[in-house]
Amino acid sequence: MKNSKTERDIVHKNGAQDLSLGKRYRLVLSAVHMVYRLVNSTYNVRELTLRLTRLLCQFIKASSASVYLLDPSKKKVILVAIFNNQINILLDKKHELKNISDVEIRVTEGYPLIEKRVIGLPLIADDNIGAIFIERKSSEGPFTDFDREMLSVFAEQSVTAIKKLQIHEEQQNTILGSIQFIDKLLVKKGLHSLAHAPVYFSIMKAIAEKMHLSQDAIDCLHYASMLHDAGAVDVPFEILSKTSQLTPEEFKIIRDLPSKSAELIKPVAFLRPVLPIILYHREKYDGTGYPSGLKKEQIPIGARIMAVVDAFEAMTRGRPYKRKLSFAEALEELNKNSGTQFDPKVVDCFKELYKQKKFRKFLSKLQ
Repeated sequence: MKNSKTERDIVHKNGAQDLSLGKRYRLVLSAVHMVYRLVNSTYNVRELTLRLTRLLCQFIKASSASVYLLDPSKKKVILVAIFNNQINILLDKKHELKNISDVEIRVTEGYPLIEKRVIGLPLIADDNIGAIFIERKSSEGPFTDFDREMLSVFAEQSVTAIKKLQIHEEQQNTILGSIQFIDKLLVKKGLHSLAHAPVYFSIMKAIAEKMHLSQDAIDCLHYASMLHDAGAVDVPFEILSKTSQLTPEEFKIIRDLPSKSAELIKPVAFLRPVLPIILYHREKYDGTGYPSGLKKEQIPIGARIMAVVDAFEAMTRGRPYKRKLSFAEALEELNKNSGTQFDPKVVDCFKELYKQKKFRKFLSKLQ
C-alpha cells in the first residue's frame, strides 16, 4: 500500500509520464479493486454514492468530488452526493437540487466536461444514469491525461456498482410491497386495529435518533414497522375480529403472531437483521413477556422501542374490547409500567420528545 500511495503522489505532482507502464497498470487495477470492495460492503445506492465521492478524492487527489443520479423515467437529477475532503453531503430534496447548473445537467445528458481543474463524465449503462465530477482548487495542479483515464475507470466501475444496487433495491421493494399487502388486506377486512397509522414509523424514528442509533438500526426499525404483524395472515379471521375476551387457546394463537411474522419473512435475506425486532417486540423488560422471556438488554433495542410505540398507539387508538385513552392517560400508563413492561430509557426518551411540538404532531396523527 505504501508503494501505491507514492505512485499516486508522483502522478499528482508530475503527471503520468513519471510512471512506468507496469505502475500505471497497477494503479488502474487498484482503482477497480477499491470500487469492487466498496460495492461488496455497501447495501444501498445512497450510501454507495457518498462513499464513492470519498474514494475519488482520496485516489485522484481531488479537492472535491460529486456523483449525480437521474430518475430513470423523468431524466431529472434526484440525488447528488458531494465530498469536499471534510464532510459528505447528500442532496435529494427538490429545493436542494434547484441550483444545478446547465453545465452539470449537460454532463448527465452524456456530454463530458474536460477542463484543467474540473472533469465531469457521464455515467452510462444502457442509458444515462447520472454523472461523476472531480475538481481541484486553483492552488492545486491541473488534472493530467492519466487523471482523466483513472476517472474513466472509476466511472465505468461506478456504473456497474450503481446499477447492481438499483436492481437489488427494486427487488427489495417488490418483496416489501408483496408483504405489505397483508396490512392492506387486514384494513379491507375491517381489522383497522391491526393496521398501523402511517406515522407509526416516524415516532419510532424520532426515538431511535434521540437515542443515537445507527442508520442501519433505523432502517431495520422501518422494515419492522411495516412487517411485524405480517403473520396475521395465518391467524383465523374469527380470532382477529373478536371483540370479546379471548379463550386461552385463542390467546395462545395470538401469542404466536410474532413467531409467525418472523417465519414469513425469514426466507428474505435482506430482512434477516429485522427478525429479532419482530420476534421480540412482545417481550417485557422484567422478563415476563413472550416468546422467550428475555429481559432488559437481552431484548434488542429496536424491539424495546417498538414495544413502547406499539402500546401507546394501541391505547390512544383504542381496541374493540378497551376504551381509547387520552395522550395524558397513555403517557401515565407508560410511566407506570416503566421498568416492568417497558425499558425505562425508552420511556424517558418518549417523555422528553413529548415536550416537542413536532413529536406531539406525529402522535396526533395516530388517531
